[in-house]
Amino acid sequence: MKLAELQSLYEQPFFELIQQGRNAYLANWAGGEVQLCTLLSIKTGGCSEDCGYCAQSSRYKTDVKAGRLMETEEILEVAQRARDNGSTRFCMGAAWKGVREGDAKFEQVLGTIREVSKLGMEVCVTLGQLSLTEARKLKDAGVTAYNHNIDTSPEFYPEVVSTHTFQDRLNTIAAVQHAGMDVCCGGIIGMGESIGDRLRMLEVLTGFDPAPESVPINCLMAMPGTPMEAQPPVDVFELVRLIAVTRIALPKAKVRLSAGRTRLSREGQALCFFAGANSIFYGDKLLTAKNPGVDEDRSLLEELDLVPQQPRAACLAEAVSC
Repeated sequence: MKLAELQSLYEQPFFELIQQGRNAYLANWAGGEVQLCTLLSIKTGGCSEDCGYCAQSSRYKTDVKAGRLMETEEILEVAQRARDNGSTRFCMGAAWKGVREGDAKFEQVLGTIREVSKLGMEVCVTLGQLSLTEARKLKDAGVTAYNHNIDTSPEFYPEVVSTHTFQDRLNTIAAVQHAGMDVCCGGIIGMGESIGDRLRMLEVLTGFDPAPESVPINCLMAMPGTPMEAQPPVDVFELVRLIAVTRIALPKAKVRLSAGRTRLSREGQALCFFAGANSIFYGDKLLTAKNPGVDEDRSLLEELDLVPQQPRAACLAEAVSC
């Protein structure tokens, strides 16, 4: 979908736009289902990159301290608890620039993935940059989706990070797709970008072949000590508009409410679901930022007559890989 078309959609009267988003959702998804995902930081802090939004960068003075890579047994305990609480996707994130074949830590992560994939959930990881070689190893270990956000438009990207390029992001995504994994790819709003940058990001996402399986929409959580610590919160109606346009532009993708939900009222979240969001990160913590609690989320879904989405049939049938 071209930028001009996305802009035309976005600029419609608010209620007309979100009704179109709702119609696109109902035409492609079982009404009332929301995917519950749990995200665990398996290696926190100490990252060499200079992403201006990230408290895990070693270049900034934040409250986040560099930690060790979690052991498989520790991760499995969290994954089992997430499954028992209703999550159908378990995501593991490491604060690394990337991974390389043969590295001991990468081999450890591959071993962890093999164990987590036996639990009957979809397995997602975000480990930074990788080549086709590493992507194939992740696929063989049981990864169903790789998260690698493009964050913003190609034009605004140099304002966000200087230690890698937008093309580097696209190269990793191409490797993931070539290896046969789903792509989980979205962005962050509220970093100082324009509405046009947000829509340009969507234009890039709609050009992926195949389209992203899921699109996380993150609202910046301005972290003290980072270059973006003074950015104001995102306006809720701008978020809802973007979700509606994302749903229309990528009707078969899961549109995920990600970082920033703690700043959304229950009513704001309800608007997001109406406009087309059908996935949330579920649990008390989202990498280094707070996230609504499990009981709070369950209560909200029940009041909105929404139900947790079931895992893929292959996960339930074999509980080995998806």
